[in-house]
Amino acid sequence: MDPILGFMGTTNMSHNTNLMIAAAATTTTTSSSSSSSSGGSGTNQLSRYENQKRRDWNTFGQYLRNHRPPLSLSRCSGAHVLEFLRYLDQFGKTKVHTHLCPFFGHPNPPAPCACPLRQAWGSLDALIGRLRAAFEENGGSPEMNPFGARAVRLYLREVRDSQAKARGISYEKKKRKRPPPPLPPA
Repeated sequence: MDPILGFMGTTNMSHNTNLMIAAAATTTTTSSSSSSSSGGSGTNQLSRYENQKRRDWNTFGQYLRNHRPPLSLSRCSGAHVLEFLRYLDQFGKTKVHTHLCPFFGHPNPPAPCACPLRQAWGSLDALIGRLRAAFEENGGSPEMNPFGARAVRLYLREVRDSQAKARGISYEKKKRKRPPPPLPPA
């Protein structure tokens, strides 16, 4: 059996987003209690990054199982990843001002507004990086990685730029410093 398909499972669960949130919370609680119960024994303790990567992978798997119709990872594309990222926006904590908001472009607005909360660009970027790594660690080939799709990269760039404009912050690409040319031998 394909390791990815075996890992993701093929259960047919009801389409209930609360299940996904509960599963993520349970996974977080379980991993926290298991890592704290092992104490300082040093036996195969995962790093914070590895724990987060595993939780993200499980959450994405839960999302695929709750998808209508349920999706297997082998049929998952960049479009499904974008759908997942948009779904996560409802749990965001970053205020993103709309063009009609009087505080659009102000880094520190003087008063509250009704603009929506979204996932921060940095959080989405880090999430995609962890999911990309988890996909390949679970037997996926780098060429077929839906988290590395061009559409996902373009979406992240668009989110970064729109959030920067909404907050009045410019993300300018840093110019690479070129090393000085080597000196000729004396």
